[in-house]
This record gives sequence, structure tokens and C-alpha cells, in this order.
Amino acid sequence: MRPYWRGHISFGLVTFPVKLYTATEQKDVRFRLLHSECHTPIKNQRYCPFHEKVIDWKDVVRGYEVSKGKFVTVTDEELESIPLADTSHSVNIAGFVQLTEIDPIYYEHSYYVAPDEGGAKAFLLLRDALAEVHRVAVGQVVIREKEYPVALRPYEGAMVMETLYYGDEVRALSALEELPVQTKVHPNERKMAIQLIENLAMEFNIEEFKDEYREKLLAMLKAKGEGQTVEAPKAAAPGKVIDLMEALKRSVELAQAQGQRGRGGRERRAAAAAMNERPR
Repeated sequence: MRPYWRGHISFGLVTFPVKLYTATEQKDVRFRLLHSECHTPIKNQRYCPFHEKVIDWKDVVRGYEVSKGKFVTVTDEELESIPLADTSHSVNIAGFVQLTEIDPIYYEHSYYVAPDEGGAKAFLLLRDALAEVHRVAVGQVVIREKEYPVALRPYEGAMVMETLYYGDEVRALSALEELPVQTKVHPNERKMAIQLIENLAMEFNIEEFKDEYREKLLAMLKAKGEGQTVEAPKAAAPGKVIDLMEALKRSVELAQAQGQRGRGGRERRAAAAAMNERPR
């Protein structure tokens, strides 16, 4: 893999060089847009509606809308001239927190952190110290023209850095008209829900989760590519509408029955999927 970013990590007076590698990749099935008549991939072109013509990349500039229909342009040199303290080429660690203090809603992207030349000893020192005190380093860094808050933590003998959203980038719950929910839950319903959760308790193992939709989609595309006729399956009938307490009772009974037979994570999810009654 090629490094996504190279720079330094600084904590206290200790600074050492590192490389970042993207830790995740999406495996969506990607479709091309084709002309329905000849199945030729279509092209996206840069069209100027004012001059009514297609323009070249050399004639494209960045612009920011300061008011309706009014833009100011900015050059690469102007962007590079903005002072960014010590975060332009360095992960500047501000302090150390408990991992549970960072809600997952703030996570954006994950990167593997590897030591660059001459940084191995300090890299191991920080990794091992974080693991021993069960803390996460937090700070800021600039990556590709944007400054991010970041969290740095040990991960399987290495380290991972997550870029985070700023507080004002996470939308406030107060914007939702449906919240707070104004209704009452009977103590017996709450007790039954807790029992159901405990019966479906499991250890998290991401390897047990498979993208079954993607697998079936690829199988369908392969069959079409081989000239086979593909028929769409009939839609499943919606679950029977029953009351909430009855749904909880039946869910607990099914979970307990599955538990007595013994099951792993996949079986637990299948049992949970089987509980498709819709409360009213």
C-alpha cells in the first residue's frame, strides 16, 4: 500500500515520523451509467451554462459563494498561505482520554499508523504506554487542506488514528420534531425487553457479519452475464400486527428456545430476524 499521508506525531517534547495508510475500503457493487440504446458508458462533462459550452479543466477554478450568486475565487497558493500552527505536517497531541469518552457518532475515517524512518522506538513507546494506561491520544492534524480533530489508539500491536467530526458538524437532536418521545412504557414491558436483550447477548465478532445482499447481487449479475433469465423473488408478506407485550413474549420464547439448542452469532441474528412482528 502507498502511504496516504506522511508527517510526525508530537506529544510533549517527543516527535517522531509516521506514515498513514487508509484502514478501510468500501466494497459496494458499482454501476456505470450507460446509453440505453447502445450500452456505451456516458461521459460527465464540465458545462458552463453562461457560455453554453463544455470547458477544459484548465479553465476551472475554485469558488466560494459569499452571497446569492456572488463568488470569490481562491488559488492553491492562497490556500497554502493560511497559517495552521503546528498541525500542517504533524499530529499535535493535546492530551489523553478514555476511549468511552468519545461517542462513535464523532468517528469519520480510520487510518493505520506506521513508523517512518527513525521513528520505530518512539512509536513503540507511545503505543505501549497507551495500552498500559488504557488511554487514547487526542489532538489535531491537517490532511489535504482540512484540519481534523483526531483520536490515536493502540490496535492489534499497531496503532490506528481516527479523524473525528467537530462538535458543530454533528447535528443537534433538538432539530428532530419527534424527540423527545412523549409516551409511557409499562414496567412489565421494560422487564420483558431487558430479558430479550439478555437472551440475545453475544460477543461482537465482525467476521460473522456478511454482506449477503452484495453476494446475491453479484450472483445475479453473473447469471445475467451468462445469458440466464433472472426472475425477481416474490416480496415477503408483512408481519402480523400484534400488540407490543405479545411481541415481546413471543420474542423471548423464541430466543430462549434458540439458546437451549445452542447457537453462535449468525444463529442469534437469524433468531432476531425471525421476530418480524410489527407492534402497534
